[in-house]
Amino acid sequence: MTTEERIVILATKAATEVQDGMLVGLGSGSTAEAVVRALGVRVTEGLSVSAVATSSNTASLATSCGIRLVEMDSIDQLDLGIDGADEIDPDLNLVKGRGGALLWEKLVAQSCDQFVVVSSFEKLVDQLGTRMPLPVEITPFGWKQTLRRVESLGCTPVLRTKTGSGLPYETDGGHYILDCATGAIAQPISFAFALKEITGVVDHGLFIDMATKALIVDAEGNVSAIEPRPAQG
Repeated sequence: MTTEERIVILATKAATEVQDGMLVGLGSGSTAEAVVRALGVRVTEGLSVSAVATSSNTASLATSCGIRLVEMDSIDQLDLGIDGADEIDPDLNLVKGRGGALLWEKLVAQSCDQFVVVSSFEKLVDQLGTRMPLPVEITPFGWKQTLRRVESLGCTPVLRTKTGSGLPYETDGGHYILDCATGAIAQPISFAFALKEITGVVDHGLFIDMATKALIVDAEGNVSAIEPRPAQG
């Protein structure tokens, strides 16, 4: 079974999490876009939903699929958010942002009553930071100084550039992204706080204690649900 076939199965399953009348947060990236398409099929079949998009690409896709969009500033809370992830640890802490939309994704995720992360099994890790660099969104002004401050935390940041041009990649919010090789992050919470304390850092791709459930597709196309581990008392 191809990766594309598995993602379609996963997306179709994830779309069933949406109930009639819900206000839904739609994520960004290839897996989340597959969910948008699957949700669009349900809308054509009569499902009534409204949604907030986490990127301009997602907004365009949702509109083409017939999904009604609302502005983030026009709502107080969302019923459900569905998004992909680049890494998922056993506590359902995440690394996100490879698609370049981490700030808007996090703003939406924090406003959801339920936040479901959807992914293939390859994204499951024992510790965050072991599979890919951690994206950190920063202001363009003084970005070199900000890079040095981020580097002082013990990681190796590289400015993300546009493919083919070498120019800095810009998010929908007009920011730059540092892709930071960290190695295994032993203390994700403290590292997240240390990054946010740096002037020039807008936000980072560590999504801690946000996911309420993960839907994971395996190599054969089977989808399983994972709940966060109970807190140690």
